[in-house]
Amino acid sequence: MPQILIRDLDEDLIAALKRRAKANHRSLQGEVKALLQEKVRSRSVDAIREELRRFRAGLGKKRIGDSGDLIRADRSR
Repeated sequence: MPQILIRDLDEDLIAALKRRAKANHRSLQGEVKALLQEKVRSRSVDAIREELRRFRAGLGKKRIGDSGDLIRADRSR
């Protein structure tokens, strides 16, 4: 499996990572790996906002009614 090496990390950062790893019952390597996976795989807030903006724009001027009205109409049949 490929590996990476990160040089010249601040001692305070290493200490914080070690505390975090201990709290999560992981090794330092496991904690760093989990953090990287979480960050890379998660979508950014900006990306989610942009997706919502495009979705809303795609609706145009369509009004989405109250689903309660549809349910009441269906029940009255």
